[in-house]
Amino acid sequence: MARRPLPRILSNGSAQIARSRELARTAADGATDVLHPLITITRGLRRLASAGRRRWAATPKDRRGPLLFLVASVVLVMALVPYGPLLAVVLLMAAAAWHGRDRTPGSPEGPDEFQTQRLRSLYEALVPYFSAAEDPDPLFTHGGDWEKAFPDFEFDDENRVGHLVISYPPYFTDGEAESRARIEQLLTTKAGRGREYHFDWDEEGNELAVTVLAPLRTDIAAQRFVTAPGETVLGFTDPTRVRRTLPLAHGAEHRDVPPVVWRTGIRSTEPHLLVMGQPGSGTSTLLRSIALQALRYGDVLIVEGGGTGDYACLTGRDGVLGIECGLTGALASLEWAAHETERRLVAVNRARSGGHPAPDDTQRPLWLLLDRPTAFAYVAAADGRKDPQSLLHVPLRHGRAAHVTVVVAEQFDSAETLSDAVRQHTRARVVLGPATTAQLEGVLGAPPHTTPTAQLPPGRGYARLGNGPVLRLQVPATPDPYDDATSDADRQAVLALLPPRTTPADAAERLPAETAVEAATAAETS
Repeated sequence: MARRPLPRILSNGSAQIARSRELARTAADGATDVLHPLITITRGLRRLASAGRRRWAATPKDRRGPLLFLVASVVLVMALVPYGPLLAVVLLMAAAAWHGRDRTPGSPEGPDEFQTQRLRSLYEALVPYFSAAEDPDPLFTHGGDWEKAFPDFEFDDENRVGHLVISYPPYFTDGEAESRARIEQLLTTKAGRGREYHFDWDEEGNELAVTVLAPLRTDIAAQRFVTAPGETVLGFTDPTRVRRTLPLAHGAEHRDVPPVVWRTGIRSTEPHLLVMGQPGSGTSTLLRSIALQALRYGDVLIVEGGGTGDYACLTGRDGVLGIECGLTGALASLEWAAHETERRLVAVNRARSGGHPAPDDTQRPLWLLLDRPTAFAYVAAADGRKDPQSLLHVPLRHGRAAHVTVVVAEQFDSAETLSDAVRQHTRARVVLGPATTAQLEGVLGAPPHTTPTAQLPPGRGYARLGNGPVLRLQVPATPDPYDDATSDADRQAVLALLPPRTTPADAAERLPAETAVEAATAAETS
């Protein structure tokens, strides 16, 4: 059956709405500029009328007669004087324009005393790093002019530095990572802790732009993302870092959010993914999100080394080939995956040699999701059996041509036990949770242009696809629906994405927690 194309409102509707809003905003601004004198005079007439009513109400009743006589006399005199009516109209318009002016106090030019002190302290802190004894005209010197060094700056609502441009001398070694790191650490400490800063070094212009980044949204729940086959949404990032947005639903609200899209398949340059993090950082949440997206077009095989049962909701679902939590099952499943990869390669090569298209049974994507596979290494060594990671060599090396994708999630304390094949062939990398700059650079291959903070929400981290830039990442909320700590909204969102069950009647009984959750869901629906 042919797939129906997406409606135009889903493909380019958001862009048309954005252009319409921009045109309407431009037209409103132009009309406001043209009609500004009329708006000012109308506001002044309204204020004069209100003042007249208040004066009339405040006048005692015994004095209202003489007041009316005085006003009538003035009107009569102005009517009899040559050009009197015209002069009266001019005076009335002038009074209305004076009273109708905008009385809101303007923002003071330049920083106040507190802001000046903050900028001066930053300037003094940078003097040891941006000064040299041989410089005849130093830009940074103790007690110097900080206005020349800071050509542009902004403060936020909390009176803290929100944006700052720093001009530094040409002899500063801005090409060395260590020199940059010292300046970035100093600015992070002096400008305000607990925030994430973006540093943009302009080596040609000898300027450093420091910007405080807004926190990423953490209220995006799991849902059907508008993506093509072979595209997986890892999370969401800053709008200035990617050129694409996805329409998302948040209750009754709809908004466009910039995603981090990972492309897999035979044309992908990063066919496999490695996820690193601390306990509780959201690595299992990311794997659940990937599994729900992969089940739309392919099959999934899950190997869980932690034994926490975080993937019990996928048991017996359509497209889930198995969920293995023991060493024996993990070895058998990964050995089958290696043979399946070889079978697909042979079938594809035979078809291409004969000038035929690849068989259909080799085109359906196969996903291997491994959560903490190093936990089996110690058990395998104790039993004298091989490490399950050794069976990943064929899927990792030849998986792209066979439509086989490998995703490995591991913790930092076990990173040394990862096999060389996993390290070499996983070119897409994600780091979740708190991590040092050295850990981020060791996993991602490049340091981020932002300063990592000590406290991060679950699912928050960084991503780098191949040789691309390091992006901030927030994983969509995809918790275990059978966990008692999961909210009802997130539980319903995950359950709505699960495929139907295909477990035969003589299979094992369902988990008690699963039965209870589905019974509660049915009761709420009825």
